[in-house]
Amino acid sequence: MSNKIHVLIADDHAIVRQGLKQILSETEDLIITGEADDGSEALQLARLQPWDVFLLDVSMPNRNGIDTLKQLKKEFPRLPVLILSMHPEEQYALRALKAGASGYLTKQSAPEQLVNAIRQVASGKKYVSPAVAQQLIEALSDDTDKLPHERITDREYQVLVMIAAGKSQTQIADKLNLGVATVSTYRARLLEKMGLKSTAELIRYGLEHGLAE
Repeated sequence: MSNKIHVLIADDHAIVRQGLKQILSETEDLIITGEADDGSEALQLARLQPWDVFLLDVSMPNRNGIDTLKQLKKEFPRLPVLILSMHPEEQYALRALKAGASGYLTKQSAPEQLVNAIRQVASGKKYVSPAVAQQLIEALSDDTDKLPHERITDREYQVLVMIAAGKSQTQIADKLNLGVATVSTYRARLLEKMGLKSTAELIRYGLEHGLAE
């Protein structure tokens, strides 16, 4: 068993976890030996034993993937974390990599791509698709060239994505474990930073840039 790559999968959908186990069961060197259905449980399992790779979803209850990732890298800086998300790469890939992820894949990726990505990050390397590599190159440009949503914080971005999807402040507060007043503050910051005047303009901006969750 020592030559196996032990993987923990954190995803709130049991059918997704089952599908991933099926994919990895067909390999000789990869094995899922732990499962979590939210970010808090993932952190608890991380503290119980060492893992070779974490497979982490972005949208989870209790503690979302980006927040979980940041805490994981704070406590276990050498732990390879591969983000596997339903969200398109342009929405979260760059932010995940900046937060410490070793790679980013969408759930639409081919099984062989997932297997290769796990092996690559387990060996200490990064895994990015050509599209994400282009994003990284563009991110090196001067900050003045960036779009407004590329200059906001991760939390502000999470709120923006949910506003763009038409979620209410109460729904956003429940999803992110925040108070409604705090969500209102983030909304005000978004309006100020992005030079917009209303929630309707935030929604329009999000839809125009493909940010709606």
